[in-house]
Amino acid sequence: MSLGPPLRLSRHSRSTSLALPLGTALFVSGLIFFAQDRVPKVYQEDAQNPKMLRTGYILRQPRSLSKWASVRGGNWLSSPLVSPEKMMGAGARPLSRAATMVEEETKKDEASSNFIRAIIDDDLASGKTGGKVVTRFPPEPNGYLHIGHAKSICLNFGLAEDYKGTCHLRFDDTNPLTEDTEYVESIINDVRWLGFEPHPKIFYASDYFDKLYEHAKTLIKNGDAYVDTCTEEEIRELRGTVKTPGSPSPHRERPVEENLQLFEKMRTGDFKDGEAVLRAKIDMKSANMLLRDPLLYRIKHQPPHHRTENKWPIYPMYDFAHPLSDAIEGITHSICTLEFDVHRPLYDWLVDKLYGSPRPYQYEMGRLNLDHTITSKRKLLKLVEEGFVTGWDDPRMPTIAGIRRRGIPPEAIRRFCKMVGVARAESRVEAAMLDAAIRDELNEKTPRVMAVLNPLKVTLTNWDEDRVEMLSAPLFPDTLDTKEGKGESRDIPLTREIYIEKDDFMLDPPKKYFRLKPGGEVRLRYGYIIKCEEVITSPDTGEVIELKCSLDFDTKSGTKQSRKVKGTIHWVSASHGVPADVRLLEPLLTVPNADEAVANDPSKSLNDFLNKKSLVSRDGAVLEPYLGSDIKKYMEGDGKEGHLPRYQLERQGFFALDRPDPITSGVTSETEKAEKLEKSDKIILNRIVALRDTWAKIDAKNSGKQAEGG
Repeated sequence: MSLGPPLRLSRHSRSTSLALPLGTALFVSGLIFFAQDRVPKVYQEDAQNPKMLRTGYILRQPRSLSKWASVRGGNWLSSPLVSPEKMMGAGARPLSRAATMVEEETKKDEASSNFIRAIIDDDLASGKTGGKVVTRFPPEPNGYLHIGHAKSICLNFGLAEDYKGTCHLRFDDTNPLTEDTEYVESIINDVRWLGFEPHPKIFYASDYFDKLYEHAKTLIKNGDAYVDTCTEEEIRELRGTVKTPGSPSPHRERPVEENLQLFEKMRTGDFKDGEAVLRAKIDMKSANMLLRDPLLYRIKHQPPHHRTENKWPIYPMYDFAHPLSDAIEGITHSICTLEFDVHRPLYDWLVDKLYGSPRPYQYEMGRLNLDHTITSKRKLLKLVEEGFVTGWDDPRMPTIAGIRRRGIPPEAIRRFCKMVGVARAESRVEAAMLDAAIRDELNEKTPRVMAVLNPLKVTLTNWDEDRVEMLSAPLFPDTLDTKEGKGESRDIPLTREIYIEKDDFMLDPPKKYFRLKPGGEVRLRYGYIIKCEEVITSPDTGEVIELKCSLDFDTKSGTKQSRKVKGTIHWVSASHGVPADVRLLEPLLTVPNADEAVANDPSKSLNDFLNKKSLVSRDGAVLEPYLGSDIKKYMEGDGKEGHLPRYQLERQGFFALDRPDPITSGVTSETEKAEKLEKSDKIILNRIVALRDTWAKIDAKNSGKQAEGG
């Protein structure tokens, strides 16, 4: 058997080479590599390049191909899902048996690409669920939902849609100490914003308090539960450890009638908080500590419940209410994250004791762990309480409310959740994948406009003082397939004084720098070529404060030009530009995994890894006039409700309109904040996601070489 060319695998500057028999595949860490027997026609120009390979890229499961990719010199370049024939070019031969197998997989419906769907398919085929699919999303109303919850929402509601079933939005409101109607309302809004409608109604665990109470009495009557009046500390000690078995409570063998009387006293409020609990009678020697007579009910007199007020002084524990609520509602597939794997035996024990068939079953999937992102409501609450962010909907927050305010469209989140997929194992996802999903969604829907975030004044010395020339520019490039805004344009005024980015000028530039420099030329986007004739600096600091440039009138864009230049920069008229506060948002964490970082260095805490530069305000930014007028129309009510204005600021990134908010003002007085809000009329834009910057990569590469050279 002949061998293909050496296959170079590169990750974090570590590489290895091996040869594969033609027609075979290699599975490595979620990647399938194919040894090809023919270079595709479309890539014939690269035939002499030994680093040119074809490879299939999967996210989780070998049978779920979600990306095709090219590897050139070890760099991953991903592209949307297409067949091998399209990827290789018309007429090219498939990549032998292994590639043909994957090509067939790509033709299968995406709906069959995860193990949950496989389970549902089997259950429907066997009649296990009576032909029904009923899922649920059961959040606790003790905080705002984050992007990790978005994955669960998309999965559970998506399954219900695909199988023509229903998904219940059910609030697990069994702990009045941490719950609030504010959280209930925000969760409902989040689900609807993502594009799903709770059906047939919104459910609450508190709807079943009477029924759950009767279920608890049934367990007592059957000898499967008892009232324990040991202290919390005594119960903890008797439970044992992971290495030692537990010991039975002295109250474990109380007679049924006595247990019923004590439980009724718990119900009528005769006990104080912590004086008594109801426990299941299972196995104090079980290796699973959750089965060592777990608590089913505890006493909580205050605060009042957000729905039942003071009716109940006792509340069911999550592990009791969750499975039984599923059973009451006729849930068929109860999908949780992996940390609930050890809870499943108790789930099954309770459902089997109290319900027959068909009954709900719990399944676990890996949770979404996103690099540089906090996905713990407890830790997010800490950021809010300690003032590191302005609230749950701070645009830097990974909460759905924060994501919405940042300007990320719901379609991008749904796209991202599909890209991530569903797997049994825990994994981490690079933030770049979310960024890619956002760019893919926004690219064809956002008009292109210009804005200067860090202005440097440029005077066009051969342009008349009062001359204003309107330059026509498209809102969408012709290369896009979108029908939205196709062919639309806007006018950009060119005047004697303009602003460019300070980063677009260098006094002493390195090689391959094609922006403006002393004596150098660049093209103004949609305009003319200009040449830097004079540099004016501050006498105090030496900082460049103005450029004097000449303009070549024979080089207008869209006309026959006698010459070309390599650099093109964006700009805004100084006299017609609209002032704005543009906020550059970065991840809240400086490390991909803060939990891991803290574990590796116990002297550190989460606060040590918070990004102090997660918000950079460019409050001196200037926007082109079209952007200002378009936002004004939206603010005056011409914009559609819920359709947030989003733009691609050329060479900057994708941005969205934000509400006036003294987030960068440093004001602490609530009265002063309110006054500032009332008076504020400056446009505020949040960066949704940045564009790729070619020069930044070159500059970083050059900096690295200089560092290596000492």
